[in-house]
Amino acid sequence: MKCRHPHGRSCAGFTLAEVLAALVFMAIVIPVAVEGVRIASLAGQWGMRRAAAARVAERVLNELMVTGEWRRGVQSGQAVEGWQVFEWESRLDSWWEGNLRVLTVRVRFPVQEQESDVVLSTLVDVSQ
Repeated sequence: MKCRHPHGRSCAGFTLAEVLAALVFMAIVIPVAVEGVRIASLAGQWGMRRAAAARVAERVLNELMVTGEWRRGVQSGQAVEGWQVFEWESRLDSWWEGNLRVLTVRVRFPVQEQESDVVLSTLVDVSQ
């Protein structure tokens, strides 16, 4: 707001109502922005851990296939990816056709105190 002094000089400034309105606006906008940043951070962390768990599941599934350890049925263990330790388990289930079975690897990982998992499966021939 502009004002005029009696001596012809002008001054610029804000009224108390304008300052209070700006403070109320900031009190509304800042918490919303902080919550948005927190949610984006959580989504990024979840995505990174899920990608790491998928790499672990693929590695475990490949190792079970190459070594033939999948024939032992249910197995479990731990795998390290970077600085994270992942719990994994595998199981062998029946398939509706012939000598085929479904080999499934499930990798569990925590994110923000919640348990999540990644599951990979493939078909294996038990006759070989």
